[in-house]
Amino acid sequence: MDGSSSSDGPEQGELFPDPLIGEGLDGLPDQLVGFRGPTACQVVGITYRQLDYWARTGLVVPSIRGAAGSGSQRLYSFKDVLVLKVVKRLLDAGVSLQNIRVAVEHLRRRGIRDLAQITLFSDGTTVYECTSPEEVVDLLQGGQGVFGIAVSGAMREISGSIKDFPVERADGGSVDEAPEDELSRRRARRAIS
Repeated sequence: MDGSSSSDGPEQGELFPDPLIGEGLDGLPDQLVGFRGPTACQVVGITYRQLDYWARTGLVVPSIRGAAGSGSQRLYSFKDVLVLKVVKRLLDAGVSLQNIRVAVEHLRRRGIRDLAQITLFSDGTTVYECTSPEEVVDLLQGGQGVFGIAVSGAMREISGSIKDFPVERADGGSVDEAPEDELSRRRARRAIS
């Protein structure tokens, strides 16, 4: 993976970091609250077979809880789901699995707030990281055809759809539902009367 400096912040950010996505679920850090495999598949748009293969081969391993035998459930953090989405987009664009593995390893080392500042570009062979408009211009001036993935855009897309799915705490505790907004309260009152 080409470009960029290392992160000075924590390795793992909070779930749904503000201001991009919202306050978070119950104020719990990303490593304590996650999503089961079927939810990750639906949000990302992949099959469970793909998810299982990527986990078994170490491409994207759930950071909260791995599978520990028959019947156990993997638990993926928001950051894991984001990385899954980026992997799917890179595969759809024809990037080789070998180059995707390099990109994923680089993404794993970044905090979620750092990821929101990244745009990934690829010419189909190499994956480049750009964090400033100048880096984008330099890359494009090379004359090669490239495509880009704005990680913050993928993050917003996931956060919009993932809120409709159940979350699970790593320690087995319950996660309170998001507070009801004014519009929901009005609809509920209207439905009762």
